Amino acid sequence: MMVERRSPRLQLLGFVLGALVLSAVPLPHVVDLLRPDFVLLTIIWFALMLPRAGGLATAWGAGLALDAFRGVVLGENALAFVVIAFIVHRFHLRMRMYPLRQQTLVVFGLLLLFQFLLFWIDGVTGHPVTAWVRWLPVATGTLLWPVLTGFLDRLATR
Repeated sequence: MMVERRSPRLQLLGFVLGALVLSAVPLPHVVDLLRPDFVLLTIIWFALMLPRAGGLATAWGAGLALDAFRGVVLGENALAFVVIAFIVHRFHLRMRMYPLRQQTLVVFGLLLLFQFLLFWIDGVTGHPVTAWVRWLPVATGTLLWPVLTGFLDRLATR
């Protein structure tokens, strides 16, 4: 009996579309401020666990889709996603060996870098957002990382 495995690229597409839907669900303003960057966390996970499936082109496409959806400067999220995906691709073998707590700290740094890149791009394009609440998704994304890793591991191995 032959077991048919789904293509990692199809899994990636499904997970990224699911993350885009989670980013699109309307929430009350207070809860929306705490919403983690689901698409970025998904891209980090795929670049870490399945680096051949989760490439830079996928990060760029997901970023453009998120830019179009949110109505921000086109390419803002795409550029930041590609930078983060490149870093994860570069160090994915080391990061996979880290225990989950240490991996979570690395993801915290990546989420900080992502928000800093968005902050910088907003400043360069004349759309500065200097409120401290812009950094809240870093904290919620970091707290969500261990749960999301376990969830995506289970779904990917099915």
